[in-house]
Amino acid sequence: MPFFRKVRSRQKGQSKSSNKGSKGGTHAHSHTVTNDTTVTKPQSQTETETETRPNVHTNEYAQLDNSDLYSSSGSTEQVTLFSDTTEDSSASSTSSLDGQVDLSSSSTSVASSNKSKRSKDPYADVRDRMEALSLHSRMVHAYHSETNPSLEYNGEPTITFFAAWTTYLGYAVLIFVGHIRELCSKIFNRGRYLSHIGKNADYVSNDIASYAPLLKSFENFYTRRLYHRIQDCFNRPVASSPGAKIHVLERISYDGNKTMQVLGQLQNVSGEEAEMYKEGEFYSIVSGDRVTRNCLNLGSYNYLGFADDWKTTCRDGVLQSMDGLPISMASSRMETGTSKLHDQVEQLVSNFIGKESCMVVNMGFNTNATTIPALMQRGDLIVSDELNHTSIVNGARTSGSAIRCFRHNDTKHLEEILREAIVMGQPRTRRPWRKIMVIVEGIYSMEGEYCDLRNVVKVCKKYGAYVYLDEAHSIGAMGVTGRGCTEYTGVNPADVDIMMGTFTKSFGGMGGYIAGNKDLIDALRRKCAASSYHNSLSPVVCQQIISSFEVIMGRDGTDIGKQKITALRDNSNYFRMRLSDMGLHVLGHYDSPIMPVMLYNPTKIAAFSRECLKRGLAVVVVGFPAVPILMSRARFCISAGHSREELDRALEEIDEIADLLKLRYSKSRFG
Repeated sequence: MPFFRKVRSRQKGQSKSSNKGSKGGTHAHSHTVTNDTTVTKPQSQTETETETRPNVHTNEYAQLDNSDLYSSSGSTEQVTLFSDTTEDSSASSTSSLDGQVDLSSSSTSVASSNKSKRSKDPYADVRDRMEALSLHSRMVHAYHSETNPSLEYNGEPTITFFAAWTTYLGYAVLIFVGHIRELCSKIFNRGRYLSHIGKNADYVSNDIASYAPLLKSFENFYTRRLYHRIQDCFNRPVASSPGAKIHVLERISYDGNKTMQVLGQLQNVSGEEAEMYKEGEFYSIVSGDRVTRNCLNLGSYNYLGFADDWKTTCRDGVLQSMDGLPISMASSRMETGTSKLHDQVEQLVSNFIGKESCMVVNMGFNTNATTIPALMQRGDLIVSDELNHTSIVNGARTSGSAIRCFRHNDTKHLEEILREAIVMGQPRTRRPWRKIMVIVEGIYSMEGEYCDLRNVVKVCKKYGAYVYLDEAHSIGAMGVTGRGCTEYTGVNPADVDIMMGTFTKSFGGMGGYIAGNKDLIDALRRKCAASSYHNSLSPVVCQQIISSFEVIMGRDGTDIGKQKITALRDNSNYFRMRLSDMGLHVLGHYDSPIMPVMLYNPTKIAAFSRECLKRGLAVVVVGFPAVPILMSRARFCISAGHSREELDRALEEIDEIADLLKLRYSKSRFG
């Protein structure tokens, strides 16, 4: 089992190769921008462009000033984006009144200033560059006020011809070999997937003389001959909370990855293999002496880090909730499944996001899958972004409505579809659509890009279409106060008709919410399957949501929530900046906690995941059919619980893996 062997050829203390970047993030950017490229802070928006928020919130939330967006390090009037040095802009020599430069006093003051600043800000040495990149990304993609989008790389990269050709070749070889193995299995009557007949059958249904096969399609072939080859890279069990560091249970397979088994104790393997595990750099054991690998978690949706400090931020309130309420209400909301905590959560969420009313359900996926069919029926039209989540796709298909897709974040294409829909009406009858609803996401989970919400709202207002915003990944993670995509893009929540979000990412809970005006929510309580038939959200989870909201909003009497939001943004921007400096193809926008790195070739999916695990990094890799066949990727999710030292170590390992697997597609067409 070569995957589980100790493979770190670099001994502890041995230096990295000379081409590795320093932990200070002083890589010179490899894109087409010269070192003296600067960005000028845009002027404030005009009165007609500035949008205000409901008065129920603070002044900071009510008016968004574009000239001070996230400027935590002072003025960014003139900031160098890409340079060979990342010293703070305040480190330039000061001049005396007569024009002479006092170098000695300047160096002393600068050194003391930098030391003081660094003690408070872990990213002081790269602060200006991070802020400039963030500001520019926001102006280009959220406000569309920057005229030079080439200052940074954003959006989906163009796959090189070599990468595309080798990716197709890789799949062709895998499929060809798979068919050869299938043929040999039938000829020689041997193989992992051969259906046995008679008394030696694993299951009665394997008797194909009596039972028709349940799966006899390309999907089953793909699972057997492609997915199972790299099954060890998915569904990894964890023996700890999903914090910044996790314990990943070691697994083994005795049938060529057809099935995976938790290793358990070392006595379950031979002595030689047991010693191999013990000598591993990240070897660890948990309760029951189960063997685990101590990894840095770069894959969980622990955006605000509540999994790391739960015992100090939420534990007391959650445990107290069990004194008077059960674990489960054992009923749906329409029957006897509503407690006082459910009402508190709904009131808290509606006030937080600026909507009149709210309804919570017990599963984030079901929030979309059951709400959309309750809103839309036959004779209605759903216009959906082509990269919307599968829960939206399932809900739209179940509704029976007509569906049109517009190109991702392309509001011009959206306008064309709406114009055509209004002019042409329904197919055959040409009657007008009963209603039209446009569905978008705040942050797209596989791209790390935020929605062009300002233009979406503008187009929908023009043509009278409803706006449905899925904020599963953006609520709590975007905006000065964590109020999501509307706050970040400066859109009034009143201009978004329906707002959806989940509690599984930023709030450390489960379930989701749907918010809108009171009449709408009252109707959904009666019609939505999640309210009428599904078990209600656990009161314990309700209290977890309440406790996390109180921390985020500062109602706990501390500034922990503000620190979490700031740390998440800083960690995400730093990690994205360093990945881009390596020459990797990185999707998404700055200020997004999701960073997909393109792998393309199917063989690199397993190689990247296994190399990361060997180095103590738990990452998520994604391939077909979850993404297009050419767009395999690794998806990093950054947390407020990460420290810069942890991220630097991860970046060093990823830099080494990028060399090993040839992933630097921004620097070379061959990677």
